[in-house]
Amino acid sequence: MEFPSRQILTVSELTHEIKTLIEANLYYVWVEGEVSNLRSPISGHIYLTLKDDGAQIKTVIFKGQARFMKFKPVDGLHVICRGMVNVYKERGEYQLILDYIEPKGLGALQLALEQLKGKLAREGFFEAMRKRPLPPFPKKIGIVTSPTGAAVRDILKVFERRFADIGVLIYPVRVQGIESAREVSEGIKELNMVPGIDVIIIARGGGSQEDLWAFNEEIVARAIFNSKIPVVSAVGHEIDFTIADMAADLRASTPSAAAEMVIRSKEELKERLTAVLFQLRSGLRNIIADKRIFLHRLERGIVDPSRRLKEIRLRLGDMTDRLALSMSHSLEMIKKDCRHIAERLNILSPLNILGRGYSITRNIPSMAVLLDSKDVEAGDDVNIILSKGEIFCKVYGRDKI
Repeated sequence: MEFPSRQILTVSELTHEIKTLIEANLYYVWVEGEVSNLRSPISGHIYLTLKDDGAQIKTVIFKGQARFMKFKPVDGLHVICRGMVNVYKERGEYQLILDYIEPKGLGALQLALEQLKGKLAREGFFEAMRKRPLPPFPKKIGIVTSPTGAAVRDILKVFERRFADIGVLIYPVRVQGIESAREVSEGIKELNMVPGIDVIIIARGGGSQEDLWAFNEEIVARAIFNSKIPVVSAVGHEIDFTIADMAADLRASTPSAAAEMVIRSKEELKERLTAVLFQLRSGLRNIIADKRIFLHRLERGIVDPSRRLKEIRLRLGDMTDRLALSMSHSLEMIKKDCRHIAERLNILSPLNILGRGYSITRNIPSMAVLLDSKDVEAGDDVNIILSKGEIFCKVYGRDKI
């Protein structure tokens, strides 16, 4: 019996044939399975086994793709993946190289949010006992927000209506996009280094979960948690709720509501002063009434009380005069303090400084405030804020100091 001629392959040749066959026919595949044997070494790659009841396959997510993942895979999580089937010739093994993974039945963003909430809750970020009260009469307020958004306009309108002389410092940031979380956290840190700021508001208008995602980032939550100044979170509308809201000392449903929480109106202060005046008068009347009752008792208990009664009446009259004078003096001091505070606030107001002929110059498009002529070049566009209105200019030259 004759056998057909044999074609003998080396191990490398056979493995190469298998690699070519598999990778040519299974270039991109979608796979569903359960995560197990998860490893995350310092290299930044993620290694895991994807399995079901009948089989398993080694899987890798390289560092370049892993850093864009919104959530962290964990053992036992059921996932849907997309990737390439790859043959590792040196070991004669095949593996799945993933470029996309999502949890089955739960969005990646939502899972990432729940994972971060749990982590921060365990560290005490949301404890009620660490929440600080807002100062009753802030002199200067820092705002971290977009300088061109509706949120900052709404806040400033409320300030102008309720107490126009308050000092305001705006730290301009992007409130959406890849760099927004970093800029917001830096804004909180920078305002903590500015002397005299009593409260910080971080604000943004409404949007989708993706639009508001910067305020769900861990870097922003930690900046709020580490802030030495009380922070009010005013992100989105009333139905929106972010991790920044949970970490802040106070959450406002809208930017306008935040402004109203931070600043009491002049009318409210007048009402409080009126209430104090009423309490003083009421207390004075009660004291006088008690003394009169005591006086009547003395009149009934003494046989010849005329001299004693005269002394008591003189003392009572003197006490009444002194109480009235003290009340008048106290009210005058309160009014004087209020006028002094209002004058100081007016001096500190950036609007007052602009009214004296100063201006604020910002680079376009970054909108960063310019402090040095070296920060611009000829041909750059700049935005100049005046006491009334804004102008847009082009730089034709500069003087170097």
